[in-house]
Amino acid sequence: MKFFSKTLSIGLFSLFLSDVHGADFQVNGDSIEKSKIDSQEWLSHGRTYDEQRFSELNQVNTENIDRLGIEWFADLDSNRGHEATPIVSDGVMFSTGAWSVVYAHNALNGELLWKFDPKVPKEKAYFVCCDVVNRGVAIWEGKIFVGTLDGRLIALNAQTGAVIWEKMTVNDSKPYSITGAPRIIKDKVIIGNGGADFGVRGYVSAYDADDGEMAWRFYTVPGNPDEGFENSAMEMASKTWKGAKWWEYGGGGTVWDSMAYDPDLDLLYIGTGNASPWNYKIRSPGGGDNLFVSSIVALRPETGEYVWHYQTTPGDNWDYTATQHIILADITIEGEARKVLMQAPKNGFFYVIDRTNGELLSAEKYVQATWASHIDLETGRPVKTDLADYDEAEKLIFPGALGGHNWMPMSYNPKTGLVYIPAQELYMPMKKDDDYEYDAKGWNTAGDLTVMAPPKNLLQLMLLARSIRGRLSAWDPVEQKEVWKQYLTLPWNGGILSTDGNLVFQGTSDGELVAYDAKSGEKKWSEDLKNGIVAAPITYSIDGRQYVTVVVGYGGVFALQAGLPPKNTGGPINGRIVTFALDGDLKLPERPRNLEMPKPPAPIEDQASIARGEDLYHWECHMCHGAGAVGGGVLADLRYMSAETHEKFNAITLGGLYVDKGMVGFASRLSEQDVEDIHAYLIQRANETYLFETINSALK
Repeated sequence: MKFFSKTLSIGLFSLFLSDVHGADFQVNGDSIEKSKIDSQEWLSHGRTYDEQRFSELNQVNTENIDRLGIEWFADLDSNRGHEATPIVSDGVMFSTGAWSVVYAHNALNGELLWKFDPKVPKEKAYFVCCDVVNRGVAIWEGKIFVGTLDGRLIALNAQTGAVIWEKMTVNDSKPYSITGAPRIIKDKVIIGNGGADFGVRGYVSAYDADDGEMAWRFYTVPGNPDEGFENSAMEMASKTWKGAKWWEYGGGGTVWDSMAYDPDLDLLYIGTGNASPWNYKIRSPGGGDNLFVSSIVALRPETGEYVWHYQTTPGDNWDYTATQHIILADITIEGEARKVLMQAPKNGFFYVIDRTNGELLSAEKYVQATWASHIDLETGRPVKTDLADYDEAEKLIFPGALGGHNWMPMSYNPKTGLVYIPAQELYMPMKKDDDYEYDAKGWNTAGDLTVMAPPKNLLQLMLLARSIRGRLSAWDPVEQKEVWKQYLTLPWNGGILSTDGNLVFQGTSDGELVAYDAKSGEKKWSEDLKNGIVAAPITYSIDGRQYVTVVVGYGGVFALQAGLPPKNTGGPINGRIVTFALDGDLKLPERPRNLEMPKPPAPIEDQASIARGEDLYHWECHMCHGAGAVGGGVLADLRYMSAETHEKFNAITLGGLYVDKGMVGFASRLSEQDVEDIHAYLIQRANETYLFETINSALK
């Protein structure tokens, strides 16, 4: 049997490691650098410091890909989003699941060796924008490092999972969170945080890998000038915020995901997030670029010293983060060898930047972008259009706040010279909130969220759904053009792996792991993994056999908010790790059958109550339960509530009956009348859906 779930004791595990693998997990900077030419293991988040996510393994290739099958799989403990990139060292796979849980599996057969649960308080789910996800661990000299959703950085013994040290990295009285994977450079664990949408001040910190003592901290936006500035970079940045007490809004600029490191230049590159609040004219009415939001910043990894920056979206007004995947490569441009940094941030432009000094070399649209016509190469700044400003009237913005590319990693294949982008075609209606007030415990977009309600007209709804899709784009960074593309049914598809087997692997939101010809884009192979995939695959080799692994489990902001059902409608499914090899022969359990919708309560006659409930729902609820009350397959679809749940609705919504599941009580934000109105709206949506399903069933 190739799948195991039985946990070994620490003693047996230690015996397994010493006798079978001789594992000591002594990974360091030299190990990670050497892995550039030795692709047997996956030792860092992007495999190597340059984050190319390319492997020279080629045992699995375009000629034999039809023989690729499931070698082992391991079920995880949660149906929430799974976004981790596993680490593989000394025959052991280290990964994370929802709620920052860490797993160690035998990379040969999937046997669970140990599990560590940091016991994140479930009520923390309210203070994260984009699901209770975690993108993975780091490994260094016998330790595993994980950032937790509630802001802790924890060092674990790689052999046993025992805690070595633990540090709180944030002010836990504020709505900070950690979802990103740490990086380790020169014995320093680098970690950022999230929370810009809730109004925090962003920063990135470095901690000593041995004892957890903080070495340095670099803030990404300036604080209150009356309290002085931490360094000259913050003083410089303060001159780009004007006309308001921005520090009272937090500022944003959180470093919640992307980093890369160049050992030769000794530069750490970080991507920063959106400003807080989103609306530029509220946080900085006097103008200014608002550094360092939506920027790439180069720092010295030993000291946190600022070196240079490039801002992708000056005065960000649309949640156009630059936290998307950063790739380092050496390429030839106009006959000159250049050390470049490449990024496809949310704003729709693909950037090629000289990583020695931050000089913009080129930038072109990789998806439709209506907010700017082009990037001026002389100034490095976007040239905005009339469609960019939603201050006076609602505007349809391309790309929307979820971006032309979100956090899902890209891959650069030096053999083809192409960057493979998990792109998406998404728009967003945006409108100023005329009544905005800073909310210390809520979303701070300063935008009117009621515009997220789907259109009532069925034709408009169908056209909307058809205009939203994903795309795998093979991009030439030298010529700044798309070489080939594959359209996908939905947006929010998984990250990318490319290999010397001339293959590109990507998981899809509707549950397929797909392999394409890296040069032509021809689809060569696929496997139905029974659940949506947003994580990026990895590959490794043990004893001369190549494996391909992906963490499966739908989730994240699009899955929660979009109001588009996934392929599976049988209810939430727990995540799992699935590993392939040539001639693997396992099969996954079938998807759950489609949910049968219970007959909903009788419709509420008070149309004013329903209309008010719809507005309140989209202010307070749709971020987790979907626009139009259409669940995305992660949390319960509220149209399908049972009679018992309807009876408990007030106790759940106001009283926090389900706080142990992450559903906090809203008594501080909603009145009993508010909840009654929201319930009336949900009952109406349930009746509409029930009627549709009844008619559809009859027509079959």
